Amino acid sequence: MAKIAFILLAHKDPDGVIAQAQRLTATGDFVAIHFDRRAPAAAFTAIKAALQGNQRVTFAARRHRCGWGAWSLVAATLEAVRAAVTAFPTATHFYMLSGDCLPIKSAEYVHDFLDKDDADYIESFDFFTSNWIKTGFRGERLHYRHWFNERTQSRLFYLSYEIQRRLKITRPVPKGIQVMIGSQWWCLRRQTIEKILGFCEERPDIVGFFKTTWIPDETFFQTLVPHLVARDQIRRRTLTFLMFSDYGMPVSFYDDHHDLLLGQDYLFARKISPQALDLRARLGALWAEKGRTFTITGEATALFDFLVSRGRVGRRFGGRFWERDQDLRRSHQLLMVVCKKWHVAKRLTAAIREGAGLAAVDYLFNEEDAGLPDLGGIEKSLGKRQRHRRALIRLLFQQLERRRLVICVDPHGAGMIADFISDRIETRVLLIETRLDVDYLRGHILRTGLAGAAPQPAAVERLLPMVRGELEQEVERVRDVAGDRLLTLDQDASAGHNAAQLGLFLGVETDEAAGILARVPGLFDD
Repeated sequence: MAKIAFILLAHKDPDGVIAQAQRLTATGDFVAIHFDRRAPAAAFTAIKAALQGNQRVTFAARRHRCGWGAWSLVAATLEAVRAAVTAFPTATHFYMLSGDCLPIKSAEYVHDFLDKDDADYIESFDFFTSNWIKTGFRGERLHYRHWFNERTQSRLFYLSYEIQRRLKITRPVPKGIQVMIGSQWWCLRRQTIEKILGFCEERPDIVGFFKTTWIPDETFFQTLVPHLVARDQIRRRTLTFLMFSDYGMPVSFYDDHHDLLLGQDYLFARKISPQALDLRARLGALWAEKGRTFTITGEATALFDFLVSRGRVGRRFGGRFWERDQDLRRSHQLLMVVCKKWHVAKRLTAAIREGAGLAAVDYLFNEEDAGLPDLGGIEKSLGKRQRHRRALIRLLFQQLERRRLVICVDPHGAGMIADFISDRIETRVLLIETRLDVDYLRGHILRTGLAGAAPQPAAVERLLPMVRGELEQEVERVRDVAGDRLLTLDQDASAGHNAAQLGLFLGVETDEAAGILARVPGLFDD
């Protein structure tokens, strides 16, 4: 059975560190603690006093003053690892934790998980070809020497970098290694840890290289493990659940995230907010539970992306600087059909093409295959269409040789609708209101992956109120931005009302609009 030596790095909250160590050792595992030397001496004294009689706890022989992005974090980890290897000869796995981490599975589950697969768990992606780094320095992390801490010695950090850059003082990556990158939160087998410690003794040049790289805690272990261990014994993932915002900042979890966290395919989670007292208590008690089963849904990341993509209302699709001076012509008309049920809007645009002879394009900003003509490459991807939407519409007018164009827009695109309305082109908006029943909402959740790759009925049901509210808000935002340009087709309205509204939208008589609607008697059918 797996015996885990937890490598616990902490710099605050001595009471939390004590509770974490007592909890983890109570189920038969071990803890090696490195407590930041920058922290008050009284805090470390309290930790040692509280854990002094616990034979399953040890402390790093040397404490480092740790700084974000600096070698000191790796040095602290190595000190705690060395202490654990010596103190706990029966430990089979070494698991990195911080003071902000808490279990989201029971100890029983965690031990069974590790017993099933003889492997190391660490993110390890090619430093230069992967897209792991989202912002800031990339190659500069390695090719220049970084002696100063970017956060506490910012002026010296950037002055040193600028001098090296101007004088072209760079260095190559040491021969024989491929630099990899990934999360610092890993779980490694004992034999792997021993190989790493041996390598550090044998290759001080490699260690010296990483000592002056920037953010080495994301590259040191991630590089050495695949260098020393067969690739088929490495699972390129972390067992600690964490998420980052699109600005690269870690996402904190609170009391109402309990069920969400337990449904993720991970063993621990960070960062648990210090204010989430109920969540901390429940997750702490979870570790000792017996016979607990877990339903893995894995929906957290998709759900977070869904909510974040909403952005600040009216800002996510604001005008870009390169679209200035690219206004559409005042003599043209852009008619936008807005509907959440795409198949309903497509039925209407097909009838408009046939009955009114207008150029009508389906969801060109949402679907790759929107039947667009060759527009010089701008139509090749959704990303290009979104970035250059005014240019795309202008080219469509030119290519189709029309002054009136009907397009379909998802209600999520309220910001884009506002952008077109702010242009000098004449715009009208036709909102198709349909019933969003429970079956449709369930299907929407599954289609968009909000409930994870392996959705469970309970997870889907929990999301229903949130999704319904979000879709209703989308419609309200469309109403707000469309203003007096808004016309509506309503599933519950009379045929006369819908014909009159469509006529105003298309600029045709009500009888002609009624004839168009007659082409699709099942317009609102699912």
